Amino acid sequence: MASAPTPPPQPAATDVWLPVPPSEIDGLPSSLTYHFWDGGPDFPADPANCGFYVVPYMKGAAVSVRPLEHMTRLRVVQTLTAGIDHVSPAIPRLPAGTRLCNARGVHDASTAELALALTLASLRHIPEFVRAQETGNWHPGMYEALADKSVLIVGYGAIGSAVEDRLLPFEVAEVTRVARSARTTPRGSVHPLASLPGLLPHADVVILCTPLTEDTRGLVGADFLGRMKDGSLLVNVARGGVVDTKALLAELESGRLLAALDVTDPEPLPEDHPLWRAPNTLITPHVGGPTSAFLPRAKKLLRAQLRRWAAGEELEHTVAVAE
Repeated sequence: MASAPTPPPQPAATDVWLPVPPSEIDGLPSSLTYHFWDGGPDFPADPANCGFYVVPYMKGAAVSVRPLEHMTRLRVVQTLTAGIDHVSPAIPRLPAGTRLCNARGVHDASTAELALALTLASLRHIPEFVRAQETGNWHPGMYEALADKSVLIVGYGAIGSAVEDRLLPFEVAEVTRVARSARTTPRGSVHPLASLPGLLPHADVVILCTPLTEDTRGLVGADFLGRMKDGSLLVNVARGGVVDTKALLAELESGRLLAALDVTDPEPLPEDHPLWRAPNTLITPHVGGPTSAFLPRAKKLLRAQLRRWAAGEELEHTVAVAE
């Protein structure tokens, strides 16, 4: 019996799903078909025709991955975040060869600004002054400065480097850099994660910028925190899951450490969570990225990536490829 003929290969999908109206992004390739979808209940087109999917921004993991199971001809997933933990569990189910790209560079400026703002606000007791203003209480005193402090940056990628850019004009004593593996940069050495136990006792301020991975989940636990010097400050602009919340609470409630947190675990932080009331703690609601700096940089990234894709060129910021 003759075997069934092999079906012809499907043509490449050229639909692009964008969480920004395509009319608002100048210079997009005209050879592609664009659909606007920002996580609403209805899909804008048949997901099976989507070749390039840009994940809606700040809509959560459930929304981010919802259309993926229907995108059978997908070739690219582009996040608008530096972290990919909200979509990475879906990678094994993507069509083979699909590239996952992050938004390296989009959030560097705004996240680094917040890291510096949290550091300064905590050291200079700004939240206490705000509360005192509400009651008309003049509250002078002698407070800590960022000048002459030793700062340890954990997660020395693009955001970590941008944080250092902003620290140096404040006359810090030194900046120590830590990343997954050792390397050398124009500014000096980057230490591996394995060096943290010996570095933590010397830092006045520890700033977390690392992505959330299997290696970094719970990295900042009881041992990490216990090695930090008395009175030192932990600043987290990374992901809440990098920190063991229970262990951090114990240190804060004892009064030994200070914390300034843009991210928490759980998130959003429940109204009755004890972290809200922990002493020496400043909390912001994950606002490192969503600022006025976001949209111009996101549009620039999307325009560049889609031009490369339409021209058959290699994409930037590829962090994983589905097998």
